[in-house]
Amino acid sequence: MTYDILSALIVFALSTSITPGPNNMMLLASGANFGVRRTIPHMLGISLGHAFMVFLVGVGLAQVFHTYPQADLLLKVAATLYMLWLAWKIANAAPPVEGAPSGAPFSFAQAAAFQWVNPKAWAMALTAVTVYAPEDTSLAMAQIALVFAAVNLPSVSVWAVAGQAVRRWLTTRRRLRMFNVGMAILLVASLWPVLRG
Repeated sequence: MTYDILSALIVFALSTSITPGPNNMMLLASGANFGVRRTIPHMLGISLGHAFMVFLVGVGLAQVFHTYPQADLLLKVAATLYMLWLAWKIANAAPPVEGAPSGAPFSFAQAAAFQWVNPKAWAMALTAVTVYAPEDTSLAMAQIALVFAAVNLPSVSVWAVAGQAVRRWLTTRRRLRMFNVGMAILLVASLWPVLRG
């Protein structure tokens, strides 16, 4: 991979990883509800799960979408339904009882699995392997996946840290409820740019 392609890929990975999307909205909510430390497995699951997805898409899964275009529609429908369910869960999360944590943040495995129903993650993976792969080899796909993992983790961490910072404001049940409903609305809104395309 040349320096020019690598630089462009890093910029692409940064701009797509740090901008609002389903993963980042959930990390903001998780940071606010559980703190950064308890959200670390969620952040690692996103970064490593997406890197693995990029690699698999690059070594052959993208061909499925070219061969069977209806698979793209099926993925979008499944992803939309799952995200609507997640938004409902976030909006209806019970405020924590004083001194006892309520619920649990996403685990590593849950966050990694979520990448497969996240339309933004699919768009990022498909674009990366079609635009930035200098050649169609497993090594090139592994390089792209590694760049995404390296750039993605600090990018998504920003959202969890921001959520924890907002936590100080969420000291009443009403404010926490308003925040969770707002995060649910933003999660649903984050689907729009990907689904209309």
